[in-house]
Amino acid sequence: MDHIGIDVHKKESQICMLAEGGELIEERIRTAPERFAAVLGQRPRARILLEASTDSEWVARCLERLGHEVIVADPNFAPMYATRTRKVKTDRRDARALADACLLGPYRPAHRLSDPQRHVRGRLTVRDAVVRTRTRYLSLIRALLRQRGYVVPSGSAEAFVPWVATLTLPGQLLSTIAPLLAIMRHLNAQLAYSDRTITLLATHDERGQRLRTVPSIGPVTATAFVATLDDVQRFRDAPSSRGVPRPRAARTQLR
Repeated sequence: MDHIGIDVHKKESQICMLAEGGELIEERIRTAPERFAAVLGQRPRARILLEASTDSEWVARCLERLGHEVIVADPNFAPMYATRTRKVKTDRRDARALADACLLGPYRPAHRLSDPQRHVRGRLTVRDAVVRTRTRYLSLIRALLRQRGYVVPSGSAEAFVPWVATLTLPGQLLSTIAPLLAIMRHLNAQLAYSDRTITLLATHDERGQRLRTVPSIGPVTATAFVATLDDVQRFRDAPSSRGVPRPRAARTQLR
């Protein structure tokens, strides 16, 4: 079996192939599905090692569809690069080190999220970005109002825009904050939609339902916790699927 290391980057990737017969093949290609298919699609089944990164999952799935065995490795596992020369770091040397690690075995596989939890994480990431954007605009509007002597009461972000609408503001100030108020109305609607969707996801997940029985744990926190753990069996000291508790020495004491 051939052993291949791929140093994946956004635009171009470096490939290093250690053929079964001892041949060394190195090639730099554009990071695109059609280029991976052109270079590796007709080759016999090989074991391929690449680092976990933003692009690693779609690249791994692309290579698996071509019939190869793919290992996505933890980039923080130092022994994986033990054979790399101490000279200046280059993509070519990284790809060769990955190919050597693929052949010799000094790597630590990274956890690859299941499709459902990958989708959930995407929704949580988008929601977090919207919340941060709304918070930034809310703080700016508050500051502009305070500069004109308006006392801004504390309260929920959803109630802020209706509260501002009750104020009799000077035309110049109102025209200044009007774009931000319009954006906040839209953000509030989008957040309400995200919260409804995440609540539905938590309702249909048994683990999320159990977590929500804990005081102060809502659907977003429960869903984020489940999405982060994904498959608890990937941890070495996890309880077995049959419900057998862990040995007492392995338990974590919570105080």
